[in-house]
Amino acid sequence: MKEFTFIDLFAGIGGTRLGFQELGGTCVFTSEWNEWAKKTYTANYGNGHTFIGDIVPFPEEEVAEHDILLAGFPCQPFSIAGVSKKNALGRPHGFECTTQGTLFFDIARIIAAKKPKAFLLENVKNLLSHDGGNTFKVILETLENELGYDVHYKVINGIHWVPQNRERIIIVGFKNKAKFSWSNLSIPEESQTLKNILHPQNGSEEPEEPYTIGNEAKVHSKYVLSDKLWEYLKAYAEKHRAKGNGFGYGLVTEDDTARTLSARYYKDGSEILIHRGKGKNPRRLTPRECARLMGFPDSYVIPVSDTQAYRQFGNSVIVPLIKEVANLMLKHI
Repeated sequence: MKEFTFIDLFAGIGGTRLGFQELGGTCVFTSEWNEWAKKTYTANYGNGHTFIGDIVPFPEEEVAEHDILLAGFPCQPFSIAGVSKKNALGRPHGFECTTQGTLFFDIARIIAAKKPKAFLLENVKNLLSHDGGNTFKVILETLENELGYDVHYKVINGIHWVPQNRERIIIVGFKNKAKFSWSNLSIPEESQTLKNILHPQNGSEEPEEPYTIGNEAKVHSKYVLSDKLWEYLKAYAEKHRAKGNGFGYGLVTEDDTARTLSARYYKDGSEILIHRGKGKNPRRLTPRECARLMGFPDSYVIPVSDTQAYRQFGNSVIVPLIKEVANLMLKHI
């Protein structure tokens, strides 16, 4: 398929959309409830089609006809961090979490009504093991037995495309039986390091305020950790080391790869701190570097505050990974 249509559910900032759009797809319907994410999305894609907020009350009959359904449905009810937090608060998780966990069934009702030729769903790898595997069992039974789709799934690490250790489960389904095989997924042989995404700070790239400034496009000093925060993070890490735990900050150089960028990065940046030399406090990534770490092009517009940008990229997908999956899918539709 060289020309095809798709819908973008739980769209975030459109990372999944970008992967399919670059292969010739046209988005005909979008759903995203977060106002800040919508601001970033429309700044990059415009709003030349139906763009709604909450999908829950929206009638499935009114969703635009489409070839492929895309949905990065909320992962918090199934993520390790999300489950731990909800357990601590005494709150339900998974499908018992009525505000987010049941959103999968909104995807199912749209598939049932519109019968797209294919779909792609993305979530955290913990979806496989959540509730002893029962959650994923329900998802598969719904997609395969109730909806009748040929379903294939795989946990894929984005580190093959970007310098970030980020494992996510990709679930694809086809209306008709397909000779689809994950073994045909094109995976880059050459690995990347953070040098590929960090600001060079030597004048070889144009400054992009407020991230980089001056003729050499140096990273703004506001991204350097304060003495107080740096001392706190070191003490926190030492306390847990003494207990035999692995909790602590992730200090990396340009020759390394990073931990998973999370939506909480705006709080202290602790999972990915850039080493600046002996005796110097490390720094956070800039939002532009976070965009690059997720595989977004430098042409991608970031119209929101740093806090919102960190949340958005931490919640997004590895764009080149999605593009490769899309390329593989299109051969079987």
